[in-house]
Amino acid sequence: MPRPRPELVEHACELFAPLGAIRTRAMFSGWGFYCDGLFFALVIDETLYLKADALSADTFREAGGEPFRYGYKDGRTATLNYWTLPEDALETPAAMRPWAQLALAAALRGRNGKRRRSA
Repeated sequence: MPRPRPELVEHACELFAPLGAIRTRAMFSGWGFYCDGLFFALVIDETLYLKADALSADTFREAGGEPFRYGYKDGRTATLNYWTLPEDALETPAAMRPWAQLALAAALRGRNGKRRRSA
């Protein structure tokens, strides 16, 4: 039986809805978000993170965002290029739109880069 989606996941789906076909998937201890097949966001420990890359990470950082970090059992820490966003972005789809568009653009660049390397 699929696990129920937490309130933050439901809310994020509403915020992302104007962007396209949003799909969620339970993964590890959180949830992944896809828009038209692009993986662009995740919720872990009741925190929403959006995908960034070298072109967009500074925008998230300058807005006070923090990257997603997780620890290994041996004490090492890994940092992924998924960032928190300003609280007001969680208020309306219009406030979320520019942040989600940054994340989708990073996801698209990442997907295109992978295709080039494998060709």
